[in-house]
Amino acid sequence: PAWSRIVSDFPNYFTAARIVVAGDRVERLYDDAWFQQQIRAQGINSLGQFTPFPPPTALLLIPLTSLAPLQAQRVVTLVSILALAAAVLLLARVLAWSTLDAAVFVLLAGIGISNGMRLGQPYILMATLCIAGYYAWQRGRPLLAGALLGLFVPIKYYPILIVLCLGALRQWRVLLGAVLAIGSILLLSVLTMGLTVHRVFLQTVLGEHLSGHLGLPLSATVQSFDTLLGLLFIPDAVRNPWPWFTAPGLQPFGVLLIKSVILLISAVSLFRLWRAPRPPDREPPLGATIGLLGIVALLLAPGTATYHFVLWWLPVGLMVRHLLAVGARGRAYLLLAAYTLIGFWPYQLTQPFEGHGGLSVLAFPRLFLELIMFIVGVSVLARIPLSRSADAIVAGGT
Repeated sequence: PAWSRIVSDFPNYFTAARIVVAGDRVERLYDDAWFQQQIRAQGINSLGQFTPFPPPTALLLIPLTSLAPLQAQRVVTLVSILALAAAVLLLARVLAWSTLDAAVFVLLAGIGISNGMRLGQPYILMATLCIAGYYAWQRGRPLLAGALLGLFVPIKYYPILIVLCLGALRQWRVLLGAVLAIGSILLLSVLTMGLTVHRVFLQTVLGEHLSGHLGLPLSATVQSFDTLLGLLFIPDAVRNPWPWFTAPGLQPFGVLLIKSVILLISAVSLFRLWRAPRPPDREPPLGATIGLLGIVALLLAPGTATYHFVLWWLPVGLMVRHLLAVGARGRAYLLLAAYTLIGFWPYQLTQPFEGHGGLSVLAFPRLFLELIMFIVGVSVLARIPLSRSADAIVAGGT
């Protein structure tokens, strides 16, 4: 489909890039009505908005702005296909799996891949760069690893988790590479677009994004605890006329409580894991740490779409390897089953439950599959101490 027609979300990236190249009023990128007019001016009949993207996102497709919109989307599609193939080859090396096993694992992301390509999203490329960065670190190229991991941080944030995990191992050259990459992109963004749009983002957009106000606060499309509890407790004449219980104040309290408990459990599990007895020459199990934090990040996000879950290629792959290394084979397959269901769940069957009181819970299968993955991860990380042989495997080349 991406080869023959344009739908959301590609116009958001492409229009922003053209605005920057044209020297237009970039300070109005977060004016949704104005930005929609600019999309129409490109000859694209699609709804869109630049909110809540960080300003450097507008630089992403600048090399393609001389092309017609559909031609540019075709280039993005080809890049995603090449990145998909590279992800398979790199992940096979990182996890010491066969190429066939890595290919099956990657393709089990299912709708995450197809939607990512159909919508012209950059997440397949981003996920591949995360794998490439981790592989570069394994191969003793810390500066390159940091640079690869840092490239997308100013745009999509997620890779910072891997950078911080490596930083916890005092991999200073990785941190240096990441800081240089992040700083270079931010500097380029400021020099290209000026300070005003960055100030608008920090003052009016970032906080709304992180707090879950994404323009669809009562929609299961962006599955999260924020939206689930919104549908249960916050009435809305159009989107949610029949909440389970009318109590708007319970939504922020419930979200805070649930996320705090998940963070506390995660912190305790990782603390026990890193404090577990191990040979002096072995680092803490980095793969399991990245795996758990990668799962938790999307579980706690204020809103996720199917294409976000290609970012799990590295974290879930590392977690599966850890589970197999510590003898938790059944849990490894349960984790894989939940990951696969997220990629192939028939969402059209559960979407109609949205906005029907307590039945709205049934419209959030992806959220509860993520919760299962989290429970599987923490249930095994609590099994300490690791054996000497298992720790050697899980350490992942350190």
